[in-house]
Amino acid sequence: MIYVVATIQLAAGQREAFLAEQRHLLPLVQAEEGCIEYNATVDVALTDESPLRHDVITMQEKWESLDALKAHLVAPHMKDFRDKVKAMVIGTKVEVFEPA
Repeated sequence: MIYVVATIQLAAGQREAFLAEQRHLLPLVQAEEGCIEYNATVDVALTDESPLRHDVITMQEKWESLDALKAHLVAPHMKDFRDKVKAMVIGTKVEVFEPA
């Protein structure tokens, strides 16, 4: 089992446009071989003092194997998606984990 947390920093005001593109992508990725879970998430305030990152999307992913994740990264629909959102994204941090 492979877990991925991808933090995507968006340009100011691009959240809704990015999520609209993401909604088109989600069923394609979720249908990929080896995809167990693939979801876009946004910050929720736990307390009144919790800062919300309005221009950050966090992807929560679960894959059957590292090979399945690698195949996902080069899938044609992923290239198309990256091309469509390129101007909206300032930076991305991807963390990959396996069970301890």
